[in-house]
Amino acid sequence: MGSLNSVKEAKGASTVLVVGAGPVGLALACDLTRRGVRARLIEKGGTLFPGSRGKGLQPRSLEVLDDLGLGEALRRESGPYPRMLPWEGDRPGKAFDFAGPSEARPGEPYGEIRMLPQWRTQELLHERLRELGGEVEFGTRLAGLQQDGDGVTAHLAAPDGGSLGTARAAFLVAADGGRSTVRTSLGIAMTGENIDPHPTLVADVRLTGLDRGHWHVWPHAEGGALALCPLHGSELFQLAAQFTDELARPGTSPGDIRALVAERSHLSEDDVREVRWASVFRPRAALADRFRQDRVLLAGDAAHVHSPAGGQGLNTGIQDAFNLGWKLGQVLRHGADDALLDSYEEERLPLAADVLGLSTRIHRGRQKRGRETHQLDIGYRDSSLAHELRPAPDGELRAGDRAPDAEAVTARGERLRLFDAFRGPHWTLLAFGGAPLPDSVPAGVHPYEIRDAEEHAQKAYGTGLFLIRPDGYTGIAADAWTDRLTGLLPGLGLR
Repeated sequence: MGSLNSVKEAKGASTVLVVGAGPVGLALACDLTRRGVRARLIEKGGTLFPGSRGKGLQPRSLEVLDDLGLGEALRRESGPYPRMLPWEGDRPGKAFDFAGPSEARPGEPYGEIRMLPQWRTQELLHERLRELGGEVEFGTRLAGLQQDGDGVTAHLAAPDGGSLGTARAAFLVAADGGRSTVRTSLGIAMTGENIDPHPTLVADVRLTGLDRGHWHVWPHAEGGALALCPLHGSELFQLAAQFTDELARPGTSPGDIRALVAERSHLSEDDVREVRWASVFRPRAALADRFRQDRVLLAGDAAHVHSPAGGQGLNTGIQDAFNLGWKLGQVLRHGADDALLDSYEEERLPLAADVLGLSTRIHRGRQKRGRETHQLDIGYRDSSLAHELRPAPDGELRAGDRAPDAEAVTARGERLRLFDAFRGPHWTLLAFGGAPLPDSVPAGVHPYEIRDAEEHAQKAYGTGLFLIRPDGYTGIAADAWTDRLTGLLPGLGLR
């Protein structure tokens, strides 16, 4: 890998080329753009992905998207999951909750999973990217790449194969899905298993004959279960059909789907007014052997493929982007050595492995959705970036933990919400319990001396200084600002 000096000297070296404009690529492009890093985002399709494949946003992902500037839009456009209504033919049963209620906890502004179809999540991210001055280059695919010590040269092509020239970038991020062209071209293996040999058909349909207040399910339909879930904020239902025949080859034409609905429910073919999108898959769990190869990094489904059970795939990918974005920003804008990017794989690969295990257990009925699926307890205590400079605290926040939200009052008497203080591309330094702030702080760090805060925050933070990373996790926790703490800053691009 090249040194920082060679990165700066290389033509186009301030650019990150992001391949794939799904939710992961869009989230990363938004984060990089607001950091002043040029993100060139290419997408081989002519438009954004049109389907609802991922429709659930977990609480931690809601926090991430809020930080990126989408909080108001998400509160306006997402909604709760409806209750599930089982049917036997044309006879409805007793409705039940899709998941058990979650206990509200202080410091967590989003307590429940929210529904928003993937296509709408992508539209909101695209709108936000354009507000920030970025754009998607549609109809542009990666045809090949070469790396050297100073960057990546990417060969671009049109859908018809015609050359669109080359692009030069300091780093390339593969956000191009489970069949990643980038990962394949690098020879990075994907280790995993087919967790269910039976095919599943998913489609977005517009239909009549069902109320939109329930998630309708025919669990014992001949040929396999059928589910029709109203997609919040739209006139569509997401159709999911399982097939008991492993050798079945489900058709995805409008006629095939109309016939399927009529065969497995009391609805007629004419009730299905439109088929907006359809796809067939076999649930699989797989993990890339590595997430970084020199100047290329993998994110989202390019790095880990999940069963849809538990709603973990899209959410884990968005959080990959949030973890990676600030690190690329520190390297390309603030002088951090590019060895900082090694911490991306260090932090995200074992976490992705754990999430794969969780989604597989849920798929096989060995675990139910609950607190663990919300991803709020994810942390990086074992990371090389987590520096706990105090005696091990008992029950308090530790370096590597997600920093909780709270209403607080600063030493100047100003009211402050911690998540508002964290929001943005900067670092945040909190002084709690009378610990003094240093006389000066590095550029890019916003300091706050907290005089008072909600009880849960006082208990969590206790007394000390807390340097909060741009992704909302505690990087350094110390009793006071010391030379040892100062010595850690250059590796993070802080001076």
